[in-house]
Amino acid sequence: MESFKVGDRVNFLNDKGGGVVKKIIDTRMVEVEIEDGFNVPVLMSDLVLDFRAQPSRQQQVVDNVQKEIKNQQIIEEETKNEARRSELRRFARGSEEEGIYLAFIPHDQQWLLTGLIDVAVVNNTPADALYSFNLKEEEKYANIDYGSIAPFSKVVVEAISRDDIEHWCNGVIQVVLCQDDTDFVYHPLHAPFSLRTSRFFKDGSYVESGLLGEKALMICLSTATALKGSETDFTKLMKDGVMQPKANKDIVKKEAAIDRHQTQPGEAIVDLHIGELVDNILGMSSNDIFRVQINYFKKMLDSAIENDYSKVTFIHGVGNGVLKNAIIEELKNYDNTQNRMASISRFGVGAIDVMIQDKVRS
Repeated sequence: MESFKVGDRVNFLNDKGGGVVKKIIDTRMVEVEIEDGFNVPVLMSDLVLDFRAQPSRQQQVVDNVQKEIKNQQIIEEETKNEARRSELRRFARGSEEEGIYLAFIPHDQQWLLTGLIDVAVVNNTPADALYSFNLKEEEKYANIDYGSIAPFSKVVVEAISRDDIEHWCNGVIQVVLCQDDTDFVYHPLHAPFSLRTSRFFKDGSYVESGLLGEKALMICLSTATALKGSETDFTKLMKDGVMQPKANKDIVKKEAAIDRHQTQPGEAIVDLHIGELVDNILGMSSNDIFRVQINYFKKMLDSAIENDYSKVTFIHGVGNGVLKNAIIEELKNYDNTQNRMASISRFGVGAIDVMIQDKVRS
């Protein structure tokens, strides 16, 4: 005896006409809605499927295969998307200040200057972050990725090769933070970034991150404190029911010269090797090289002081000590700065830390 299911179109074996199965009464009988709208009980043995109204068996197989492929693609996409996300080590020693960061993380943590690099947006705040990652292409911007990041976690936007680095040095990241049960509302973040390609090919650019547990080139886009706004702030922003932009130098500011060397909030590492400062040294005398190095040192130190940095590490190299001695001598012209030898384990004996206490200069 043929089996039927609700929705099957059937014909009567012993009579003209047919209808649609509306109900399965028991193992022998179904209820059929006939053409005049009445429902009648009929024995299954007195019915036959109207094959003209049924999809072909071949079509059913194709439909089932396509449905299975689509479901598998959805599962694979969800798995891939989940693999891009991971929690931060927020309580680790030396963890960065709460805020939003852009991070470039080498896959090979032993050989930092080779292999792929993960480009990640880091949400080190207690709020959910809605983000948009855009790269500058000539005079336009291309959206590379968007979505949400859970509190105290990161998302890997892309794994890039060393050959593609130059395409990832300029762009804009936008972030809106959302958090329940707070007495303030976060300001939206619009953070342009611009990096020199050469930074990616220097060991000193990659610093151990407490949040990530790996060495990475980290750029602080904004601290959480700078993004917090009071109810009064947002009342002032409202005019005629329309939100007006607020001029807030802590949220959107013009990039300072020292920012290209920033490793974490208030700190930077500046490599004074001449190969990092000029593209071609042909025809330059040793005195020319020295002048470029010392002038760049002063420019970066002035920029750091002006922008409230607390520490800048200057890599001067070993050499004959001329540049190091000139730096120490130049620092005598700056009040409220102190200096010491930088970490030998990281820089050997070729670097000096300059600690900045405030912005006053003699």
